[in-house]
Amino acid sequence: MRIIYSTRNVEIPAGVTVSAKAREITVTGPRGSLHRSFKHLAVDIQLAEIDGGKKLKVDLWFGNRETIAAVRTVCSHIENMITGVTKGFLYKMRFCYAHFPINVSAVKDAGKDVVEIRNFLGEKKVRRVELMEGVHYVRTADVKDQIEISGIDINKVSLSCARIAQSTLVRNKDIRKFLDGIYVSEKVNITA
Repeated sequence: MRIIYSTRNVEIPAGVTVSAKAREITVTGPRGSLHRSFKHLAVDIQLAEIDGGKKLKVDLWFGNRETIAAVRTVCSHIENMITGVTKGFLYKMRFCYAHFPINVSAVKDAGKDVVEIRNFLGEKKVRRVELMEGVHYVRTADVKDQIEISGIDINKVSLSCARIAQSTLVRNKDIRKFLDGIYVSEKVNITA
């Protein structure tokens, strides 16, 4: 069954400029600028003045269940972009080990930040995880065995954390007993 018309609005806060042209969205704020394309979805995206405030309007005509769900998804992505350029995203990761202490450091390799993980389960192998562009690594000073991954793009920050977590998966052992690894412990904004 097709629904004739579905729409959602995204509120644009003060200090943030949003431009929408041919389903290409650019959001600029105090922390930087983000760009994203929604050309793979058949939705109308336009800026509008609704109830005296600037809003981004996402419309869908004659949509089925799957495409109507995509309207909310687009709005969520744009809201995350707005949050990123105003507040930023910070993921805290903790090291978990029973015996062999995990050693983590960041090095620059050809202009990119690379996280090096040593002594995981006592292995000699050095695990190298390249951080995505615009993602920053900080070793927490006051908390033992914690790193902070931050940036303005939630996709790049969360993907970098996932790569770090997946590089320390325990293989060929009972994962109920071997709980060693680097896990995301907290997800917050850089500025509240």
